[in-house]
Amino acid sequence: MISLKATVRLLLASCVLMSIAACSALQIISNTSPSAHYQKSSALRYADGDRGLLDYYEPTEIAPSAPTIVFFYGGGWRSGERQKYEFVASALTGAGFRIVIPDYRLYPEARFPAFMEDAAKAVAWTHTRLEADHRASGEAVEIYLMGHSAGAQIAALLAVDSRYLERQAVPAQTIVGLIGLSGPYDFLPLQSGYLLEVFPEDHRGDSQPVHFVSAAAPPTLLIHGQDDDVVEPGNSERFARALEGAGVTVEIKRYPGTGHAAVAAALAPRLDFLADTLEDTIRFIEQQQDR
Repeated sequence: MISLKATVRLLLASCVLMSIAACSALQIISNTSPSAHYQKSSALRYADGDRGLLDYYEPTEIAPSAPTIVFFYGGGWRSGERQKYEFVASALTGAGFRIVIPDYRLYPEARFPAFMEDAAKAVAWTHTRLEADHRASGEAVEIYLMGHSAGAQIAALLAVDSRYLERQAVPAQTIVGLIGLSGPYDFLPLQSGYLLEVFPEDHRGDSQPVHFVSAAAPPTLLIHGQDDDVVEPGNSERFARALEGAGVTVEIKRYPGTGHAAVAAALAPRLDFLADTLEDTIRFIEQQQDR
């Protein structure tokens, strides 16, 4: 007989696997994730407008040199709310990391590169916050960029196209790692649909992280489910090859039997049985910290 706990886990997994962007599923996951081990500062302003807010999470017991991750959620550049992704913060603060989860402008209000400009401002806010925390110790500020789906495209483009962070006066050496989950890094040409409006033709080529790879890119972990039918797994393969060709340290994890949503859902403490996303992310960051 299946226990009540197992039944709840299966229901949560089914809900998430139907649609990671479904607000009810995400809220259930966040509401049922442990929260006693971290402190949350909500709705901190990093930019103008309704979407210029972020949530900042710190472990209750935190080392001064704890890694910091800025996480960008997915949603096809047209949906998403930072509050629904508290489960990501629950998991990663449990590993001792600081977590920043910003909102950013979405289609149809915004088109590329507006959401990139927001993302850069969120990283700049994080850099300023950490500078204040690190001033006494004199330690350098180090930030990992992480995202799922559309958020992975945003994180990756910030990491490889230096123009966005330069405009916000964020030193290039601040970005010490990139973690991309199920990301579209090389998705042209666009044939039809709303993405033709999200990425105007005049700027479309600039939206592809694979176009900006250089030796200056940070060490990178790419995770993709082999059964992803939303973002073709070849996006991660091609991006990884480009990074390797530039001499960048890159690791790619291919999860067999895993779809688009499960890669992100597996970050939730109660859904880590879906995939090894959390374990691989923690291991990657710890490896970078040991270098």
